[in-house]
Amino acid sequence: MTLRVLIVDDEPLARRRLAAMVGRTQLAEVIGEAGNADQAAEAIGRLDPDVVLLDVRMPGRSGLELARGLGARPIVVFTTAHGDHAVDAFDAAAVDYLLKPVAADRLARALDRAAARLTGGAREGEPRISAHAGGVLHVFAASAIARFRAADKYTVFSVGGVEHVIEESLTALEERLAAWGFARVHRGELVQVARVRALDLQGDAPTLELDDGQRVRVSRRLLPELRQRLRR
Repeated sequence: MTLRVLIVDDEPLARRRLAAMVGRTQLAEVIGEAGNADQAAEAIGRLDPDVVLLDVRMPGRSGLELARGLGARPIVVFTTAHGDHAVDAFDAAAVDYLLKPVAADRLARALDRAAARLTGGAREGEPRISAHAGGVLHVFAASAIARFRAADKYTVFSVGGVEHVIEESLTALEERLAAWGFARVHRGELVQVARVRALDLQGDAPTLELDDGQRVRVSRRLLPELRQRLRR
């Protein structure tokens, strides 16, 4: 497979160097670049890359902060001049941590690992979710989405920190995605159970914490079934 790569670095020279190296690997193609975390979040939502080559220290939000909100996709490979964030990087589920100046063989191995992770997680016939925005049709694999929530007559989901709105109802999504690990946890909430990081039973209402940082209310009526699924 040819990996679709987004390069995120606040230094244009570093981006150009990485883009050239990616092209020489013949494993991937660069589909976009970003100079900071906010630009990267927008690009991830718009382009749906397979892999992000992500600098750690940038103006504004750090690469680590961005990565913690991404969930299982895209695959993150950190590229940084600083070696003191490796533990945090792997806590954020990065597939590799490359020190600048990045060596060509290390980059190729990191892309190989990313491809292996994507292939291992691929599921034949996985549903796609399409969302229109500004005249552009964005298409996402269902596994890239942690949560759908009802908002008036629409349904909202977030990928890479960017929100998308669709007209398909939660009920229709629940029927379409049930076989792919999604479950209704509230009349206005549908989540991918594999993306649940914690279930908080304190306070007035149970709350889920997802692996991208989102917090989701849980209906007490649906709580027993959810707890059973989380034990599997």
